[in-house]
Amino acid sequence: MRILVVEDEPDLRRQLEKAMIEAGYAVDTAADGEEGQFLGETEPYDAVVLDLGLPKIDGVTVLKGWRDSGKVFPVLILTARGRWSEKVEGFDAGADDYLTKPFHVEELLARMRALLRRAAGHATSSLDCGDLRVDTRAARATVGGEPIRLTSHEYKVLAYLMHHRGRVVARTELIEHIYDQDFDRDSNTIEVFIGRLRRKIGNDRIQTERGLGYRLIDPVEMQAT
Repeated sequence: MRILVVEDEPDLRRQLEKAMIEAGYAVDTAADGEEGQFLGETEPYDAVVLDLGLPKIDGVTVLKGWRDSGKVFPVLILTARGRWSEKVEGFDAGADDYLTKPFHVEELLARMRALLRRAAGHATSSLDCGDLRVDTRAARATVGGEPIRLTSHEYKVLAYLMHHRGRVVARTELIEHIYDQDFDRDSNTIEVFIGRLRRKIGNDRIQTERGLGYRLIDPVEMQAT
């Protein structure tokens, strides 16, 4: 899953970027509203962390611009303590959740997981497909209760397919959502990750739809139908 963090305070921005990368996300950052607005309009993010007190263009204006242009990704806003009016403005502009500074990064990560789950129609932090389970809180996967070892990019591919279980996901969509903006994106690596995942979770769980992409299924469910 690919996240945009728009925060002008350098230390906090680096802290959030590091924590989210360690949690298994691909992360892009912006230090002002102008850059953040541009990235949000031109890149396919799964969610955004947006500070409202930004230089150049304030966060509320950025958010309104995204919503007016049809962007529907979940947005978690950051506000200064005591500025309740900012929260109201943020929600009216289209925010999905908020945190008041200062906050614990663990709470931000938990709220981000919840936003991503709701956006994909899931109710808990565990994503299941038959006996395959991904725990998004711990960034771990199991098959039949047994843990499987995954590289960071294998986990990102699996987690994205699990969030969109049953839907055909194009190779280009996977590339856009598992790599950050600066990564050297090579579409051939997706096939490598898919091949490795099939060996680890079972060949019949990830279907190739020729010319379209990949679909994650529960083979037992498919046989029953």
